[in-house]
Order: sequence, then structure tokens, then C-alpha cells
Amino acid sequence: MKTALLLVLLILSDTLSDVSLAKGMKQIGALHTLHLRALLVLGSKMARNGAVLLGLLALIAGFLTFLVLLSWADLSFIVPATSLHFVLATLGAKWILQEHISRVRWFGTILVGLGMALLSLP
Repeated sequence: MKTALLLVLLILSDTLSDVSLAKGMKQIGALHTLHLRALLVLGSKMARNGAVLLGLLALIAGFLTFLVLLSWADLSFIVPATSLHFVLATLGAKWILQEHISRVRWFGTILVGLGMALLSLP
């Protein structure tokens, strides 16, 4: 039971981090050069963007949860099970980020979900 609960926490934190970081970086804008000055400006903008900071906190929470799960369950179960976050992230991209998701991407997302269902069978 505790493994399942932490697995849900990991999936949700991974999804939150992906969607929040994407939202924050879209707000900040694209990086057009790798010059040190441009990187410092980008870092400064990231440090002041709430969505980026939320994404980083969710990323840290997910990583810590992943470490705990590794001590309780097999890697061959944990990693495939967390792939459900790709389905949720696609839904977040559609609903929160207002992205257009093509039919091919929806099909791929459905395949990931079906694969997760197969992995959960005994």
C-alpha cells in the first residue's frame, strides 16, 4: 500500500514539474545563444518565475520519492509504472498550456497508458 501511495505521489510530482517548468519557460522565452551573459540573464529570470520554482520543487519532491521507492520496490517495476506521468503530462499540456496535440501524439499517449495497464497485471 505504501509503495502504491508513493508511486502516485511520484507520478503526480513528475507531471507537475513537467507542466510547471514548460509553463515557466514559455513565459520567460527562448534562449538564442549560449553566451555566459545570456545564460546569467536566463538564470535570473528563472529564479524569479513562480512556475519555474514550483516545477523545481516538484522535481525535487519527485526525486526524493523515487529514491525512497527504490529502497522498497524493484526498478523494473518503478520506472515503467512512472510512465503514466507521460499520459498526465500530455493532458496537462492540452488543458493547462493550451497546446494542440496531434492525433499521432494522442495515439502514442494511449499506447503508453495501455502499456502501463499491461505492466500492472500480476
